[in-house]
Amino acid sequence: MRKSRSVFRCTECGAEQPKWAGRCDGCGAWNTLVEEAVGRTGGRAVRQALQTSGSPPVRLSALTSGALPRWRTGLAEFDFVLGGGIVPGSVVLVGGEPGIGKSTLLLQCAARLEAAGVPTLYVSGEESPEQVRLRATRLTEDAGAVHVLGETRLEAIVHHAAALGARVVFVDSIQTTYTEALEGAPGNVGQVRDCAARLMRFAKEAGPAVFLVGHVTKGGGIAGPRTLEHIVDTVLYFEGEATLDHRILRAVKNRFGSVDEIGVFRMTGAGLEPVPDPAAAFLAGRHTGVSGSAVTALMEGTRPVLVEVQALASKAGFGTPQRVATGLDHRRLAVLLAVLERRGGLSFEALDVFVNVTGGVRLAEPSTDLAVLAALVSSVRDRPVPADAVFLGEVGLGGEIRPVAALERRLAEAARQGFRRVFCSARARGAPEGLELVGMEGIGDLARRLAA
Repeated sequence: MRKSRSVFRCTECGAEQPKWAGRCDGCGAWNTLVEEAVGRTGGRAVRQALQTSGSPPVRLSALTSGALPRWRTGLAEFDFVLGGGIVPGSVVLVGGEPGIGKSTLLLQCAARLEAAGVPTLYVSGEESPEQVRLRATRLTEDAGAVHVLGETRLEAIVHHAAALGARVVFVDSIQTTYTEALEGAPGNVGQVRDCAARLMRFAKEAGPAVFLVGHVTKGGGIAGPRTLEHIVDTVLYFEGEATLDHRILRAVKNRFGSVDEIGVFRMTGAGLEPVPDPAAAFLAGRHTGVSGSAVTALMEGTRPVLVEVQALASKAGFGTPQRVATGLDHRRLAVLLAVLERRGGLSFEALDVFVNVTGGVRLAEPSTDLAVLAALVSSVRDRPVPADAVFLGEVGLGGEIRPVAALERRLAEAARQGFRRVFCSARARGAPEGLELVGMEGIGDLARRLAA
């Protein structure tokens, strides 16, 4: 009897090594090598594979070009993030923390697709069909027509999906799925990668769209090998705070649409409801006339979103002042505080500083620097910023205020939400009607204008 050999594969880069080591030679990551059983393929199977003839190569000019057909779910925000709907034959990976609403979102999509005449199959490896039915009774959509399969074996999933003629298959989750062709428990590196690859081949050959639910690790990434995200066509992350009603669906990879697009949903007792106007939703609880608050516009893909930045500077109660940032990189906050002290003349050495971005949004682009500084200046001086003002600008180490990209779309969204002034770089141009641009060269101008 021939023994199956084992290799050690890196979960980050997929590099293969013959023995375990603490550090991966491929990417340099630590403690990422896991054991994986590998079967042997005989020479006869190799010869048969070489003799198999597939589709012959064709010229690109011989292929017909046109818009990709798509199936719309009716959930406007979901279709928007996907780029206009579900593409037949595509593979979509949906990741998120436990309890965030991934299964609820996909069950709602399955119900709407069935109602539109698109056959679907919902495969649940973590719940029984009876448990899925109990969850479906809470939804606004009638999910009674959705076919549910309680199965974790890949061969059975593919068989039932093909026999049913399903055009969209939801697999919840890829970590619970296993194939009999490999040794090892479900969820290990080899099982996850091979199951995803075989489902991808099934989608490309048979034509159905496949949605895979992926668990998220403590570090925020999808559990399993990094190659899992390279295999699929689209990677979506479902994010949100447990204490908030809003959920954000973010596209980090999309072969059929724009990346970094977001869709905003509101979690209710009857399921997830799309939020048609995210900017208004994020500013709904804003109080004007309070110091330490400023509004900025950030770009999420092609969509401008207005969010509120809050700052609080208070006397430090201990020897070392605290620096706490929620929704903002703490290192970026440290840089902005240093620039404000050196170039703006404000001292924070005896003050605790707390910065918060409302709505669970994260500020990842430098165009929001000016809003953070405006909120800090407002809090230190205990004077509110103008209620009808938006702050847009990147702040350099010299205190200069630089223009931002996609300014026209940000200004248009600010005008639509009723704002009348935009504090920005002096080089900014092209304000829409009814919107005043307040140009500034450096943060010294910002401090003077907020004091006026």
